[in-house]
Amino acid sequence: MSSAEVGATPQHPNQIFPGEFNMMMVELTSVPAAVLPIGALSDHLRLSSGFADDGSQDAQLETCLRSAMAAIEARINKALFQRQFVMTLMLWTDIESHPMPLAPIVDIEAITLISRVGDTIVADTGSYTVQPDAHRPRLVATGARLPAPEAGGSIEVTFTAGFSADWEGIPADLKHGLLALAAEFYNLRDGEPRRMSPHVMGLIEPYRQLRLRGVV
Repeated sequence: MSSAEVGATPQHPNQIFPGEFNMMMVELTSVPAAVLPIGALSDHLRLSSGFADDGSQDAQLETCLRSAMAAIEARINKALFQRQFVMTLMLWTDIESHPMPLAPIVDIEAITLISRVGDTIVADTGSYTVQPDAHRPRLVATGARLPAPEAGGSIEVTFTAGFSADWEGIPADLKHGLLALAAEFYNLRDGEPRRMSPHVMGLIEPYRQLRLRGVV
């Protein structure tokens, strides 16, 4: 298996623009530095390369962890740490259900319908539910159809996704993959491209959904 090159960081690190569904997703809350495994990464580097932990490199370690987390989450469509997002779209893929862009879903806080002139209506929480799935949870109507705006309007879905609010609750192989990739980023020389090694990909691939052509 060849190494996968990690793409450039977007101009706004909290914005993701998936190509499908003409949808935009924005991260509303970020992972606090206090819950990032800076100490665990320091231990990992100290054991593997004689890293001296005097605390002076904590900012760089945090940057490497956030970059590694973004790369892994983009590849597997899973949020490692729980946080809040908002998904904006013009229409549902189906009137009865819509695939969520991230897993695992913790909660749907609100579906807000926005008219073409900016008026907003918050949909009744009883009109929809989440159909759990390890890879592709779906927002499902409890009645005949999902709440929809008038023509020319848009939909905002505010939700929380992620495996855990803290480091301990994240699956072991994803924790290992995050530390390994962050260590690889830390050890890169200036100008070297960021790549995801076969070792890291082997750890995270079980969490990646393999899509069949034409199947959402």
